[in-house]
Amino acid sequence: MFPEILIHYIWQQGLFLPYRQSTTDGRTVEVLHVGQHNRDAGPDFTNVRLRLSNPDGKQSIEIAGNIEIHLKSSDWYRHHHDTDAAYDNIILHVVREADEEVRNSCGQLIPQCVLQYPADQDYLKGLMGQAGHMDSTLEHSPCTQRLLREPELITLGWKETLLRHRLRCKSQSIGRLLTITKGSWDDAFYISMAHSFGFHTNGIPFEMVAIQTPLKILLKHKSNLFQLTALLMGQAGILDPSYRYTRPRLRSEEYERLWKEYTFLRHKYTLTPIDGNLWKYARMRPQNFPDVRLRQFAALLYDSEFLFSRLMQSETMRQMEACMQVETLPMGIDAIRSILINTAIPYLYARGKEQEAIQRLSELPAEKNTIIRQWQMMGQKVSNAADSQALIHLYTVYCQSEQCMNCEVAYQIFLPDFLAKGDERGNGDTEML
Repeated sequence: MFPEILIHYIWQQGLFLPYRQSTTDGRTVEVLHVGQHNRDAGPDFTNVRLRLSNPDGKQSIEIAGNIEIHLKSSDWYRHHHDTDAAYDNIILHVVREADEEVRNSCGQLIPQCVLQYPADQDYLKGLMGQAGHMDSTLEHSPCTQRLLREPELITLGWKETLLRHRLRCKSQSIGRLLTITKGSWDDAFYISMAHSFGFHTNGIPFEMVAIQTPLKILLKHKSNLFQLTALLMGQAGILDPSYRYTRPRLRSEEYERLWKEYTFLRHKYTLTPIDGNLWKYARMRPQNFPDVRLRQFAALLYDSEFLFSRLMQSETMRQMEACMQVETLPMGIDAIRSILINTAIPYLYARGKEQEAIQRLSELPAEKNTIIRQWQMMGQKVSNAADSQALIHLYTVYCQSEQCMNCEVAYQIFLPDFLAKGDERGNGDTEML
């Protein structure tokens, strides 16, 4: 049997569209939009749109939501999706074999579709190599082959422009936070810092915790690490007994004591926690689990005095790193540098220290992630964090969004061909069609 990733690829590429699709109870399924492939924890494809016929076949309804893909229906239970509220908005379970009914954590029956697609074994084997590179935007970019031969097409000047543009975008986000915090740099920085602690996967719920838990309340308990931990973890919704029941790692006497402390503080300050089901654990190393990161965030608040001011006044990168060192619950140097790159340094830029921000980035090692690895495989030299930030911006703003007409690289590649075709039409006529 072929691996599940092949079914993902067939869905993403719409290779099933020529075939009639239906649910296991006989309703016709028309896929209007295959959605976006989710490489993080949670459903496999998000923002999917379907037209699903009613059982009588005379009417149909359009629905939108997420889908999950498995080889067998029973994998739904093997992966414990039936107890995970993150999968309650699944509108269709796409499988290769339907061996049983599936229900979400609310007990609701989920429609299932046994996906129909080309059955030729040689054809499917040929797809496997392509399936192994799903979501590799750069690999399928029209610029790729030229960049492999001429990596210098991404000029130093273009990278500098991209870096400044990225810092400007982050500065604008900081400006919006300052509006929310009524001009308080400390409060805005606290929210941004929380987002960075969640990294890409859990940044949004971490930020929601910070917004729901005012810094002034945390500062009242700054000398008590246990209370800081109880406040942050309680506001994150993961101390609630019903949530801890689904997570064996959270079942301990310590968590019970944290829950009791949080219950008292919650009523004292009239606090409202976020939904604990927003947190993602799948495809994540244990050191990045939400409960671990929340503890580290509490430890940073406990150990640090005037953190924002000290970071902004640091004269070297080493001093900035020293500000983030936490004795109570240490973080790895890579995590510290990631937070500095994505939070502290953009605040330097937002406060008018543009050259200092760029200099700090040039002193840090390049980031290590999927995007940067793709650029490196294409021959790009990524010497420091200034380079990696520029190339991340190029990927997310231009390559991923297909904004080729605004990209200097595409301009260099395609303009000569366009001018040559104009010459072929005669008299150098390059009027755009």
